[in-house]
Amino acid sequence: MVCLHTAGSDGRQYRALLNDAEITRRFRVLVFDLPWHGKSSPPPGFEREHYKLTTDLYVETVMTFCRAIELEKPVVMGCSIGGRAVLHLALRHGDYFRAAIGLQSATHADPGADTRLRDMGLLHRPDVHGQEAAAGTVACLISPTSPSNDAWETLWHYMQGGPGVFLGDLHYYFTDGDLRNGLLDGLDTGKCPLHLLTGEYDLSATPELTAETRQGGECDLVPGDGRTRHFPMSENPAQFRKYLLPILEKVAAG
Repeated sequence: MVCLHTAGSDGRQYRALLNDAEITRRFRVLVFDLPWHGKSSPPPGFEREHYKLTTDLYVETVMTFCRAIELEKPVVMGCSIGGRAVLHLALRHGDYFRAAIGLQSATHADPGADTRLRDMGLLHRPDVHGQEAAAGTVACLISPTSPSNDAWETLWHYMQGGPGVFLGDLHYYFTDGDLRNGLLDGLDTGKCPLHLLTGEYDLSATPELTAETRQGGECDLVPGDGRTRHFPMSENPAQFRKYLLPILEKVAAG
């Protein structure tokens, strides 16, 4: 099972899942950092360009990773931008994957009325610590009932990101990866079963938007219980596994 992290963060978000013996007995769990993220360095010459994630680059990166280590029929699971990416992966490479699991998946992102999800210029300014601003931006997506230690660990990952990386990821999330273009109508969930899990109080990828995504093909839609928001695997992993385990049982049986 290949797991994709959220915008501006890295694979540490799946630490609890990697240490869950019940899951790792059934699945080999692989988590990699996208280039520019976490322990993955940017390409040579990065100082002369602005990082900007696109759909083609994202899909190509995931497929290159999977093929380089010769995975056969892996499951792919992603959250937020990763949740959008699993839709693109299922559309373009549905024959390759055993199943796709989308966490906070939607055809597009809704910034809503919260100005922190609309005014992104503050993320890359010389007079602002961009990564503290990034953490402040996503803090509104964390449930107030999530355990404090897990919530702050989630924010710490954002505080450590490279300059401009979160903003570059959001280009994919808000613009280039937008699936309100009819492409989702071609999703064949017979080839690649799709399972969607969305927390009830996520103001960016809302349950309503996830439900609209479901119209792109038959899939399981598993609503959260109100205690999970945008980062279920890291902000409240104990709660998250209650919903993930039945999905993994279904995938393993299928």
